[in-house]
Amino acid sequence: QVQLVESGGGLVQPGGSLRLSCAAAGFTFTNYAMSWYRQAPGKERELVARISTAGGVTNYADFVKGRFTISRDNAKNTVYLQMNSLEPEDTATYYCKPRYLGSWGQGTQVTVSS
Repeated sequence: QVQLVESGGGLVQPGGSLRLSCAAAGFTFTNYAMSWYRQAPGKERELVARISTAGGVTNYADFVKGRFTISRDNAKNTVYLQMNSLEPEDTATYYCKPRYLGSWGQGTQVTVSS
């Protein structure tokens, strides 16, 4: 059974930083590219970033390029999202997801507000 547990969200002021973590279990983590998605109230879920199985290839949505960094630790079955220069528009629930698997975690809430 696939398990994804996101953590690290919270309330932060504009310009601040947060580091999200996603602990994965129930599948062979090293076989799957991993992604971060987000969903703001009243909006569709959107892809934020993706990282390849070994971590050598990363892709980002245009709205986070240069501000967010995705990484993974295959020894810990964990994927991270370092978020810098946060903006109010980044307020959303953030989810991790293995590519080609349909499972979602509970998400972690990020609120950017002064």
